[in-house]
Amino acid sequence: MDISIHASFLPHSDPDASLAFYRDTLGFEVRSDVGYQGMRWITVGPVGQPATAIVLYPPNASPGVTDDEKRTIAEMMAKGTYATMQLATVDLDAAFGNIQASGAEIVEEPTMQPYGVRDCAIRDPAGNLLRVQERR
Repeated sequence: MDISIHASFLPHSDPDASLAFYRDTLGFEVRSDVGYQGMRWITVGPVGQPATAIVLYPPNASPGVTDDEKRTIAEMMAKGTYATMQLATVDLDAAFGNIQASGAEIVEEPTMQPYGVRDCAIRDPAGNLLRVQERR
């Protein structure tokens, strides 16, 4: 089989803040920005990797989500426990310095983990946990 990851979805609570974070702080390129009925789906991805994308989406747009579920999703996003993504870089210290200088929420500074990887943890404007791992 020839299967690859095309896109992952991360919820946003403020499309402009999420766009600024992924574009300006992480350096991702904007691939599309689609509005529909007052909501926005923004697709971003790493420069030079056109086959990999992150879709920043309004979680309330998912069909079949009840009002109780919407409240639970909003609560989990606010706590940073709803969505997670792992990113990688060859220079973790430089990436972390840029992220920290942007004012992004730092969860954990670069650390050598007991399971053998060096990484840091940050939150995007919607509360999504992003771990940035150093590629070796």
